[in-house]
Parts: sequence; structure tokens; C-alpha cells
Amino acid sequence: MSNVLAQLLAERDYLVADGATGTNMMAMGLKPGQPPDFWNIDHPDEVRGLHQSFVDAGSDFILTNTFGSNGRRLILDKAEDRVGEINEAGARLARAAADSAGRPVVVAGSMGPTGDMLEPLGTLTAEEAEAAYAVQATALAEGGADVLWIETVFMFAELAAAVRAAAATGLPVGATMTFDTAGRTMMGDTPEKAIGFSHDLAVPLIAFGANCGAGPSMLIDSVCGLSRAAAEGDVIVAKGNCGMPEMKDGKIVYSGTTEVMATYARLARDAGARIIGGCCGTTSEHVRAIAEALKGYEPGDPPDQAAIESALGPIRPPRPGQG
Repeated sequence: MSNVLAQLLAERDYLVADGATGTNMMAMGLKPGQPPDFWNIDHPDEVRGLHQSFVDAGSDFILTNTFGSNGRRLILDKAEDRVGEINEAGARLARAAADSAGRPVVVAGSMGPTGDMLEPLGTLTAEEAEAAYAVQATALAEGGADVLWIETVFMFAELAAAVRAAAATGLPVGATMTFDTAGRTMMGDTPEKAIGFSHDLAVPLIAFGANCGAGPSMLIDSVCGLSRAAAEGDVIVAKGNCGMPEMKDGKIVYSGTTEVMATYARLARDAGARIIGGCCGTTSEHVRAIAEALKGYEPGDPPDQAAIESALGPIRPPRPGQG
């Protein structure tokens, strides 16, 4: 099936992704503890405006505001019966911003973790997880998503369940995992092992990579690991946080500047990434800096850990209280 993401990847060396959803919405007035996804219904103009800001900054690829909108996650807000409504609305808002760009922009339907541990570590079965993801995936497809995008997962079993559910829609599927525990997932899996696992999934992924994590240095190190174990034709994704979170005036802010994110973007290309954007803390101005930094840039050799730390700081930043 022809798809805009596949077409763009065939035509271009790299694509610019978007930035953060939740942290940007907090700056727009989202209250602590309030799910950003509800804004698809309650504040649609603000959601579309955020998508539009990324498109205007140069994003070729935007994620829907549906990260926490699977039925398992929405139980926490007594909204598990609103999965279809929230996801379809979220996809339509992103679709509207993408279609107004005057150029191809990919709408990726964001599917985050269920929040539950799968068996044998928890009580959620793989079948239950797949069923929850299936409802979300169907709604995102109906809302106009070009691709379904599983992100910030840390369990292979959950990734597999989400991929099976997403693939059943007939849309392409991509995924990113989070390697924020000493450069591994919370389950102890390395980027090399993760990309190997991705090759054995029910359907081939259109792209696979790393997102979030403990700052841009660790993200680049993870991308290097992914590239070392990649197969020919693998499309690797880098979507790192904008620096490190800091508390200022009672609010959490991220330390990354536009210069930091520009440096990160070029290192991501050097490391082998072809879809590059930001995660927590990344604003449209950071995305603009990423887009500008990549224009005409010829990637160099993959950076070693010394080069990454020289450019972006420690790969394993000290925990609070460790100096």
C-alpha cells in the first residue's frame, strides 16, 4: 500500500519530526495531572495550534495528541469508554494541520504504554493489551492517521501486542522505545537487542528508534547502539528530550537551548538516524533549529561516547544528590 511516509523516506535522506506535546500544553495552561489527550475534545484549537507550530517550524512528521488514550490508561480518569472519541478527534486535528502545510506532512497516530505490566511480571495478558490497542488503532486510522506509532514502551511483550493491533488496520507501523536506565530499557534490554527484537515482530516496522530518555546525550548513544545492530534498510528514529528537566520557580523546565538541539540533530544524523525530532521540553523553536541545522548537512562518522559527551554533556548524568 502506498503511504506518504514511505514515499518521503524514498525521496529524502532524512525527515524532521515534531517536539513535545505534554510539556508544551503545560505552558499553554494544562493543569498538573490533567491528561493532555482530553484537550482534543475540550480545547481543539489549542491542540491544532500546537501541531501547526511544528509544521510551520519545518516538521515533516507530527504525532497525534493521543499518547495516553488507550483503554487501559484511560481507566485512571474513568474515561475508558471515550477511547474512540478522543483518538479520532486527535487524529483529525493533526490531519488538519498537516493538510494545511502545502507540502507532504506525515500524521503519526501516537500509541503509548498501557501503564500496566504484562504477564508474567504483572497481571495484564498479551491478549488484553492487544485488544486495548486495537480499539485505539482503529480510531486513529479512522481519524486520518498515515501511520501508527508506538512510543515510549519498555517491554518487548507490550511492543509486540501493540504492533499486532496496529498492523490489523492495514496502516504502516513504527515504534520507539525508551532507553533511560543506564542506556537500557527499564527491563534491562540494550538498543542492540531491541532492534534485533523489532526484526522478529509480526510485521516489518517502517521505522524504529529511541525517544524520551535521560537527555540528548543518552539518546544519541542509544541511536548509535541501534545503528550498530541495524539491518540493511532499517530506518532509525531519534526523538530525544530537550536537555534535562530542572525545577525553576516551582515549575519543571528543560535545559536544552536551540543550540543544544541543533548539535543533537547533527549528531543524530551522524549516528544513523533518518527521522529526527524532540521529545519532552522541545518547542517549535527547538524544532526550527533542528530543521535549520540539518539543511545541507553531510553526516560524518558515528560519534563515540567521548564525542557525544564533549558536545552534549554526560551520557549518564548524575542522579539528584550525586553531585
